[in-house]
Amino acid sequence: MLSKLQLEIHRIVIGGYRLNVEGFCRGLKFYCALPILGEKKYRLRYRFHFLMAIVPMITNMFSGLLTPLFALWQRAKVFRYWQQCQRLYTFQPIYRTSGKLMALELLTAVHHPAAPGKPVSPEHYFAALGLRQRLAIVQEQLNLLQQWQAMFVRHALMVSINIDGKALQALQRHPAMQRQIGIMPYVRFELVEQANNAMNGSLQHIQGAERLWLDDFGSGLANFSAVSSWRYQHIKVARELFTLLKQSDEGIQLFFTLVRLMSQHSDGVIVEGVETEQEWRLVQRSGAFAAQGYYLCRPAHFDQLKTLPTLFIAP
Repeated sequence: MLSKLQLEIHRIVIGGYRLNVEGFCRGLKFYCALPILGEKKYRLRYRFHFLMAIVPMITNMFSGLLTPLFALWQRAKVFRYWQQCQRLYTFQPIYRTSGKLMALELLTAVHHPAAPGKPVSPEHYFAALGLRQRLAIVQEQLNLLQQWQAMFVRHALMVSINIDGKALQALQRHPAMQRQIGIMPYVRFELVEQANNAMNGSLQHIQGAERLWLDDFGSGLANFSAVSSWRYQHIKVARELFTLLKQSDEGIQLFFTLVRLMSQHSDGVIVEGVETEQEWRLVQRSGAFAAQGYYLCRPAHFDQLKTLPTLFIAP
């Protein structure tokens, strides 16, 4: 009977996982072949063999079942975390080296309701979202800026929005958003070189590509290949590169050379991360077009926009 069972039932299929029962059958055979009235020690010994045969098999079965379920649960948990995160929009002004207000950058602060005082990386947040959600956020940002359109037009200000290459490309397939952008001449899009590489085509085919700024030059994402691939309206030098080069006389001279070179490929260079008066003076000497950073103004809520100085005067 057992031999026939071994031949007929070679594998058990549970939820798509195959469980080999050869060891189970061997253990069952040893156990059932015992005389009912045999010695107790023999029954215990063969019962031990039976358990040793079946326990690893059951363990492997449950491990095979639970591992993908646990991975699925983890992915759902991470997805739910990012979906629960909340956004708060702020702005940071960009001043020309003459001190005149030139533009604003729209910033997205992210936090989770469970820890409202703990900022979440916007880069990680946007990377976790799908393309449709990222486009919905761009729409949300455009709607916010339209509320301040009269002020932007009155002061001839530009306002930059950060966008990735895939979202920029998908934006071309949304006529309603394109029409909205068309009546917002002050809107600019900041694009990193990494995002440019993610696009399936040239920037020449992007409607409104003359509005593009290259963000974070020198951060490892944007480099000379990005500068030479398209004439961006403005190129923003990353804080990391600026901090590195300003530490020595040779670095400062290299910084000045980079600014001159990038100015030939754009309408002007914007230096990010200016935090001291010394850095502000250095940027003014470099020939850069504008600067942005805590020394000039920290990020602020839009309800403070009306009181924003249109001329920066060093303290």
